[in-house]
Amino acid sequence: METRKVVTSFLMHDNRVLILKRSDKVATMKGHWGGVSGYLEGDEAPYSRALKELKEEVALEADDVQLIRGGNVIKSRDISRDDLIWMVHTFLFNVKDPDKIRLDWEHDECRWIQPRQIGTYQTVPRLKEALMQLLSNTHH
Repeated sequence: METRKVVTSFLMHDNRVLILKRSDKVATMKGHWGGVSGYLEGDEAPYSRALKELKEEVALEADDVQLIRGGNVIKSRDISRDDLIWMVHTFLFNVKDPDKIRLDWEHDECRWIQPRQIGTYQTVPRLKEALMQLLSNTHH
């Protein structure tokens, strides 16, 4: 069984969460909605990778966000390969100024939605579960 480690970060502002539509230029899950994601390289720390992805994909620096919480690792079997398991490290950040967000080539579009609306979008696997897990452990 092969495993691949990734991070997925959710950005929040004013009780809304940002979802991003994956472009046709990415290798997997084209056109699906997701968070800010990326592969972990070697023994890289998940939090460090999350910050790198925020900078690359949405042009946010570490001081533009505040970590609300890091979630548990979610295991997800690949939808096209039975011998592949994704290990997804999840994070929830508050965005201080959402006007600073600039999308890179990996996404065509982004939307700020109420968290309960996530089920109405075609998302990457287990995205709703990951978000709900993070939100259920926060105190607003």
